[in-house]
Amino acid sequence: MKIGILGGGQLGRMFIQEALKYDDEFHVLDPNPECSCAGISHFVKGDFNNYDDVLAFGKDKDVVTIEIEHVNAESLEALEKQGVKVVPNSGSVKIIQQKILQKSFYLENEIPSPEFQAIQNASERNFSLPFVQKMNTGGYDGKGVQIIKTEEDLQKMWDVPSVLEHLVDIDKELSVIIGINESGESQTFPVTEMVADPKLNLLDFNICPAAISGDVEDQITKIAEQFTNAIASPGLFAIELFLDKNGKVWVNETAPRLHNSGHQSQEGNANSQFEQFYRVVKNLPLADTTIFGFSGMLNLVGEENFSGKVKYEGLNEVMKLPQTYIHLYGKTDTKPGRKMGHINVLANSREELLEKLTHIKSLVKVKAETI
Repeated sequence: MKIGILGGGQLGRMFIQEALKYDDEFHVLDPNPECSCAGISHFVKGDFNNYDDVLAFGKDKDVVTIEIEHVNAESLEALEKQGVKVVPNSGSVKIIQQKILQKSFYLENEIPSPEFQAIQNASERNFSLPFVQKMNTGGYDGKGVQIIKTEEDLQKMWDVPSVLEHLVDIDKELSVIIGINESGESQTFPVTEMVADPKLNLLDFNICPAAISGDVEDQITKIAEQFTNAIASPGLFAIELFLDKNGKVWVNETAPRLHNSGHQSQEGNANSQFEQFYRVVKNLPLADTTIFGFSGMLNLVGEENFSGKVKYEGLNEVMKLPQTYIHLYGKTDTKPGRKMGHINVLANSREELLEKLTHIKSLVKVKAETI
């Protein structure tokens, strides 16, 4: 089968690496000939936001999928009309890639998400402080999101279509990943807990299983069921969640693709999110997602003040550690805050896991020539 992927980043790379054990052709569309997927796929240089590029790329594929949601959804719809299978379907991509539509989707389907106002420009604000502003399109990895707390902060509001959202008093950030195939079968990965780097607004550690109560688990199970029934599309969907200080779970946002919060599943689960995604794309029976004890992940992110050819410090020391697994993304150049890889860890307890992750973080630095 010819599988076309829009986007050639690390998510596509790890998907292809996992799926190469099966007999399929993998084709990638990306503007960067040195992207993470270029060396392990049939690479096509092109813009996944360009209607004509996507249409030309997808027309001879058996199935077209995405590893980034910021793609041309109109071209995906046109491919569907030509008989090309698109996973997830164009309708779900359109909903999720626009924050205003995404929030409206939660409201219409009674999926708990923080109170919001949709605006086309800053002058339309009619929302009490404090709040979060999320740009309608284009945001990812903390970009396109800002917190407005004070009257002074109002001066820095972006004058673009946005969602203004009630600020949740967060106790924990959680994530649940759902696989849905065309046959209607669905499978949910165990809930992971995310610990963010407050400076970069990027994920720092994943911890699985999350330390949550049975009630919180039940709330998340219900949200997953509501979402699965409402989205009406096959795909792998990562639902990012907030647990507030009162024990209530809220949906932050959803990614219609593989996700950073599922990386620890590579060694921590019976099957990874990448195996599951392959099965979703091919409409195969979904994989067992059972966890093996405690697992976690830390991102390898470019250090401040370093840009250029990447140089990893400390990986040799990490390789000496048991139940520790390095995954690099094939990126030759680093810059501050750029995701360059991750390290997965297995442990027998949450305490041991956090101790190992913290130790590894102290060992590894992603550097290069000084700016």
